[in-house]
Formats: sequence, structure tokens, C-alpha cells
Amino acid sequence: MEFITQIIDTIYENFFDPKKRVFVGYLFSAIFISFFWLCIVKKKTLKECFYKIFDKKVFLSKSAKADYILFIINIIILMFLSPILITQLAIATVVFEYLHSQTFLTPIDASLQYLWLIPYFFTISYFVLDDLTKFITHALMHKIPILWEIHKTHHSARTLTPITIFRTHPLEGVIFVIRSALTQGVVIALFFYIYGDNITFITILGANLLSFWFHLLGSNLRHSHIWINYWNWLEKIFISPAQHQIHHSIKKEHYNKNFGVTFAIWDYIFGTLCTSKDNLVNKFGIT
Repeated sequence: MEFITQIIDTIYENFFDPKKRVFVGYLFSAIFISFFWLCIVKKKTLKECFYKIFDKKVFLSKSAKADYILFIINIIILMFLSPILITQLAIATVVFEYLHSQTFLTPIDASLQYLWLIPYFFTISYFVLDDLTKFITHALMHKIPILWEIHKTHHSARTLTPITIFRTHPLEGVIFVIRSALTQGVVIALFFYIYGDNITFITILGANLLSFWFHLLGSNLRHSHIWINYWNWLEKIFISPAQHQIHHSIKKEHYNKNFGVTFAIWDYIFGTLCTSKDNLVNKFGIT
């Protein structure tokens, strides 16, 4: 019974913790953005918008049902694996000790007048580096054959819903947990060494300030059937929902495109960017 309770608590946390991608507040904001886009931009009626957004052919599809099952399975697996996975604290400790053994970087005077800016610098630095490591890890998942065998579980989705984010092979979940721990550990250790205990995240409802706005502004629409694109110039800076849907496209010309999560600049730099202009998607999945 305790095991079942723990599973239920973890599911509850995913939907009611603002630090989680599918927090109900972010889901409601995605619905609001969808209505605004379809009604105001696409000039559809409210009835048409409703049936488009809550299309039962999407949310009750065989693919979507597989997403829901994998969501539960991965929760159970990570419950067992989490205690043995490396943590950000362990990584931060190792990096912090190393920094004390070198002389290139040194702590700064804690009396500097601009120290009030450090929490903002810390928050932005972590968000950007976290996005970069997500891009690198994601690209490697596609480029290295053995990692693709793991990652293609995610790309096997024929329909996209916000829960598709959890449609992953358990090993992919482990890889991304380690990636997150490494990123956080390095950034925390580096800032703590240089600025001492003056560092702290700027948060909203406990979530990183930038992560909060990223999710509130429609991150869940990236895994959805609602085609929302940005201006062409903006899609070279930020990944639009349409661009991530292109990433899931079955068309050959869309393979290995748009690995970015928030920023499109990584794809632009490494030549993997594909904007939504003239790139409509008709089908998701893998051949």
C-alpha cells in the first residue's frame, strides 16, 4: 500500500508542482494560448477551437494511451533508480573541491556593489547552460546509433500530447537525470566558489524564473497537435511549437532538425535549424 501511495504522490507532484513541465497551471496556459491562436489568429469559431484542442482522436489514440502507460512505468522505474543515481550535491562537491586546488579563478570581494545582480546572473546562467546541455544530449541521442535505439521510443509517438514528454525509454530518463545533476552541480559549485553564499535562484512559486515563463508561455504546445509558429526571424532565436513538431515529423527533410528546447540559436550555430516556413508536418513518428 505504501508503494501505491508513493506512486500516486509522484503523479500528483508532476501535475501540482510548478517546477514540473505538466503543472496544471502550465497546461491551462497552453489551452488559453491555443484558444487565442485558433480564434484570433486563425479566425475559427469557439466551437471549432474546442473540438480542435480537445480532439479525442488525439488524446484517446493508441499512441496517446501508450504515453500514459509509459508515464506510470517510468515513474515506478525511477523510484527504484533515484537513490543510486549521482546527485547535483555530489557533483557540486567534487567541482567545488577542484576549484580550491586551482588558481585561475578566485573568489571576489563580497562587498562589491553589484552583488544584488548575482542572483539574476546565476538564474540566467543556469537556464542557458541547462538548455545548451539539453541540446547537446538530445543531438547525441540522434547521432549515436546506440543512443538512438533508446531515444526512438520517444519518436515512435504517432500523435503528440503534453504527456508525450514522458514517452521515453527508462535509460533515457536516467541519462537526462544525470545531465541535469551535472549541469546544476557545475553551475552551483562555480558560482558558490566565486561569489560565496550570495547566490540564490530567482524563482516564481519555487520554479526558476525563466523556466516558469518558458512553461507558462506554451512549452506544452511543443508536444501537441496545435500548429503554432513564430515569425521566421524569431524562430532563429527561440524554438516554436511548430518547430518541435517538425522535429517529430516523419519527412526525411526534417530528420535531425531542431534539437533545441528553448533556444534555436544552438541549432542555428550547428546547422540543424529548420524554421516552420514552408515546412508543414503531416505525420509524426518513425518509419
